[in-house]
Amino acid sequence: MIQEKNPCEDCPAAHHLVNLQKLGVDMDEWDYVVALAGNPNTGKSTVFNALTGLKQHTGNWPGKTVSRAEGGFISEGKRYKIVDLPGTYSLLSASTDEDIARNFILFGRPDVTVVVVDATRLERNLNLVLQILEITDRVVLCLNLMDEARRHGIQIDERALARDLGIPVIPTAARQREGLDNLLKVIGDMAQGRIRTNPHRIKSGSKKLQKALNDVVKNVERLYPELNNSRWVALRLLEGDPVIINAIKNGEVQELAQMSVGGTNAGINKIADPQKIKELTEKATAYRLEFGEEMHDALMEAVYEDAGAIVRKAVTYPSQEKRLQWDQWLDKLLTSKWTGFPMMLVMLTVVFWLTISGANVPSALLADFFMDFLHPLLKSWAGQLGTPWWLSGFLIDGVYLSAAWVISVMLPPMAVFFPLFTILEDFGYLPRVAFNLDGLFRKSGAHGKQALTMAMGYGCNAAGVIATRIIDSPRERLIAIITNNFALCNGRWPTQILLASLFIGALAPPAMAGLISASAVVAIVLLGVALTFITSWFLSRTILKGEPSAFSLELPPYRPPRILQTLYTSLIDRTIYVLWRAIIFAAPAGAVIWLFANISIGNLTLAEHIIAWLDPIGLLIGLNGVILLAYIIAIPANEIIIPTVLMLTVLSSGLSGVGDGAGVLFELESADAYRQVLQAGGWSLLTALNVMLFSLVHNPCSTTIYTIYKETGSKKWTMVATLLPLFMGFALTFFVTQIWRIIAG
Repeated sequence: MIQEKNPCEDCPAAHHLVNLQKLGVDMDEWDYVVALAGNPNTGKSTVFNALTGLKQHTGNWPGKTVSRAEGGFISEGKRYKIVDLPGTYSLLSASTDEDIARNFILFGRPDVTVVVVDATRLERNLNLVLQILEITDRVVLCLNLMDEARRHGIQIDERALARDLGIPVIPTAARQREGLDNLLKVIGDMAQGRIRTNPHRIKSGSKKLQKALNDVVKNVERLYPELNNSRWVALRLLEGDPVIINAIKNGEVQELAQMSVGGTNAGINKIADPQKIKELTEKATAYRLEFGEEMHDALMEAVYEDAGAIVRKAVTYPSQEKRLQWDQWLDKLLTSKWTGFPMMLVMLTVVFWLTISGANVPSALLADFFMDFLHPLLKSWAGQLGTPWWLSGFLIDGVYLSAAWVISVMLPPMAVFFPLFTILEDFGYLPRVAFNLDGLFRKSGAHGKQALTMAMGYGCNAAGVIATRIIDSPRERLIAIITNNFALCNGRWPTQILLASLFIGALAPPAMAGLISASAVVAIVLLGVALTFITSWFLSRTILKGEPSAFSLELPPYRPPRILQTLYTSLIDRTIYVLWRAIIFAAPAGAVIWLFANISIGNLTLAEHIIAWLDPIGLLIGLNGVILLAYIIAIPANEIIIPTVLMLTVLSSGLSGVGDGAGVLFELESADAYRQVLQAGGWSLLTALNVMLFSLVHNPCSTTIYTIYKETGSKKWTMVATLLPLFMGFALTFFVTQIWRIIAG
């Protein structure tokens, strides 16, 4: 590698991160394009966020970046567009992520490609680096997680690494902003031509492979003499890459070759001699047939050999036993077939217990403020202004109260659950959950990565549906989308927590009530997991037949959680986002509730007519008309189920002295008060149990339904994903009700 003198390299402020003008996604034009590549879980998104000022979520598990994200920054007066490519282990186009990354680096021709690697797992990460060096020589190696390497006693000779790779190597610890100033400077130097590289080319492999490769390279160079990555094109032809074969046939490689020497789009329509193209592809096919199925292994073995040789020169490891002792001990505990599942249950129970216990007091305080203080104040102001009763009722009792209820009920549990969830994610536990569940998902005909999308669904089912993009198989992705509704999302916790406390926890001694309630919620969650497996098995053997795909899941190193980052991510990126979505959908639902309770037909309100019509169906499945109507109204937001049930119960049963009028959502002071109202509406332990079951297994909320349609582009699959769980919910509650009644006599 040759680095020319930078006239401003003695001006550190010019490249300092604090002086960087971050553009986020506000970019209409740019001077240079920077691609950000790397294996999953190397801190790529953290580097992206630091340079662009965006807040792309980072997590200690693979598959977080499921499509390319774009941002920008200005440095030295130049505008840089930075593209965060999906994390991938190779460029062999075995998956959508690899295809996106490979095609952008090859056909997008970025001015600089920054490859982010994990300093603690350098040999494995170098496999991707060596493949990228076959495509482009404008590469900077970001040696990230140096803090982790130091903690493990790993010593890396960056100069030796840079010499053997022939490219700049910049050590960083992106989470601590360490080394990013230097990375920024080198990106600018390479983009502006102040750095020339001499990239490493894969030299290992058998003589037979080298002979075949050299022969194909000569043919590629004859066809495209201007092409500067003919070796890589030859490697892809030897392996029969259909994208590269098609790119040769349709002229894309011809265009790439002309642009390599500063050509324009003019005249590119002319494709190279078809006969020579045919000879080239036939020669590559002949070699591939000669090697047989060992071709891929032979190519990858050559990459592994070179990566190993480079690392042995540049990296010094401490005692293997000392270095891995802590990680190995934890993995034995968390992924063992004997202790892995019990630890999952314990972890889940603790998280829900902390959520239930920690949310009670702040929920009560918020409810006091919004409903006991602010609501009467707003009503008083409306009266003083002479506002018509129907308008104040519609806006304050309907729209405002539904939004207030969502805030008071949702905010505290989310403020507890999301930080706990993010801590487990940061620590590296969630990939262990996926590892434990992978075998069960494969046996059910689904993809192992569905464990990760299911975990996302516990925060929000819409987010879980979007996360299914990490699954490459369209069939298996559909299975994951359809079954994600069985992950108990944040909007359904209030119902589960309240009913578990009122009807199940109340059966235990007071000291054990919280634990028993949490255990009941965990049981519902586990039922959802079981239904996910059962439904996946059913779908994979009926309308979505097929064999499960194999995939590699990296177990990332355990890392100490970042408390401040965790709080920000949990409260701002997740809690506020989900809460705002819930408020937007809950407000119109509150308006509908008020109208149903205040528009009369004959002597009964519209709500009472619908309840009477739904009662026979509800009683058949252990529910009632009030509950069914509440679930119909609350399709926009599951968070308002309980206050809707309370209001409709008071309306239909004629209770006096409870609530503030027809259509007015309310909350009660004590558990006894809740029980009295619900029991007046005919509730029993069976009713509570069935509502908990129906809360788990019913149609998705409107946001999730819309997301499913956007992700699948299919009305058919959106209907299946919406109606299948609803049908299952009716069947499940009907079955439980009949068994209960038979046993009870």
